[in-house]
Amino acid sequence: MKRMRSDPEMLAEYDFSKGVRGKYAKRYAEGTNVVVLDPDVAEYFPDHQAVNDSLRYLIAIIRRQPKAAPPAPATGAPR
Repeated sequence: MKRMRSDPEMLAEYDFSKGVRGKYAKRYAEGTNVVVLDPDVAEYFPDHQAVNDSLRYLIAIIRRQPKAAPPAPATGAPR
């Protein structure tokens, strides 16, 4: 852990001697989907609940939209 000792963010009083690497990693990975919002987007959402509510509302709108017809294949020579 020499790398950690040279890290200015790591204070001398931090003690990881009894820590277990990855103890909760599997459980965390199974139930989490982390998405980082750009700052200009994040300023509109005070917390995770606001993001989730907005996305659910958008999903409901998308589901109400009629399915779009597939684009027509291109014919002839390009213009």
